[in-house]
Amino acid sequence: MRHQLDFEKPIVELQRKLEELKKHPEAHSLDISVEEEVAQIEKKLEETRRQVFENLSAWDRIKIARHPKRPFTLDYIHAAFTDFSELHGDRLYAEDRAVVGGFAKLCGHSVMVIGTQKGRDTKENIMRNFGSAHPEGYRKALRLMKLADKFQLPVISLIDTAGAYPGIGAEERHIAEAIAVNLREMMLLDVPVIAAVIGEGGSGGALGIGVANRVLILENAYYSVISPEGCAAILWKDRTAAAKAAEALKITAKYLLELGLVDEIVPEPLGGAHADPKQTADNLKAYLVRHLEELQAMTPEARREQRYSKFRNFGHFLEKAVPSPEASTV
Repeated sequence: MRHQLDFEKPIVELQRKLEELKKHPEAHSLDISVEEEVAQIEKKLEETRRQVFENLSAWDRIKIARHPKRPFTLDYIHAAFTDFSELHGDRLYAEDRAVVGGFAKLCGHSVMVIGTQKGRDTKENIMRNFGSAHPEGYRKALRLMKLADKFQLPVISLIDTAGAYPGIGAEERHIAEAIAVNLREMMLLDVPVIAAVIGEGGSGGALGIGVANRVLILENAYYSVISPEGCAAILWKDRTAAAKAAEALKITAKYLLELGLVDEIVPEPLGGAHADPKQTADNLKAYLVRHLEELQAMTPEARREQRYSKFRNFGHFLEKAVPSPEASTV
């Protein structure tokens, strides 16, 4: 297995043993036939794979979310959508290739699909800026959303970014303002808006295209105000405490659903989305269509109110009453 993760070692060892037995059947155990030994190893392999992936830690799931073979936004666009026609530029400064978007069809529904895009190799990663958008990327996304609103097309947002680009150029061109404007304007869209976190969902970089009526998340994706490494560096002064931070942050799909920060978890094949990209795309497509049809049955006013209330209701806290001076003297 290329790009094997540390917790996959038991699976890899069994796969190697199985491949070696098939290449050199004369090396099999003399007590049973080759076919029986192969069947036993295959059964053990399946049991081990299921046991490993059903007991993943938060840090293990983050490793899967960052897997270099995991499907990216354009992979899902080409697998789950049809007739994709990409649009470019923010009409203000430049074309940001970390954000892709354009017209498409989803099971017969005309939509505007937008997402953050990473690269597969060094050259593409440089072109895509490792999936971290500049201000012009968010302004392009907003331009496309307003275009969709004008023509009454639902907006589908696919999120996969470690965060917005934090460089000097982005600050000079007002990255915080660009994200803030997106948050405000997405609240005002009349059309249905669905966001899906397909890999990494990092900080304001993710939220800048994530204000939606429905927020979905893939089983092994994460959504967080800060990366585990960043949290570890702040709280423990040690980035190697990232695994501890990942558990504390509650940023994986299961906890996000319990906290009400996402609306539904999209299941992935055993082993992660990269193990069967087509099945993952089919699952995502089915969930998107179902939620889209539910939202289309609502009025524009109801969609705006539901979206606004959803985000205003995030966060719960308790205030302890301060005793009055009179009570303390009794």
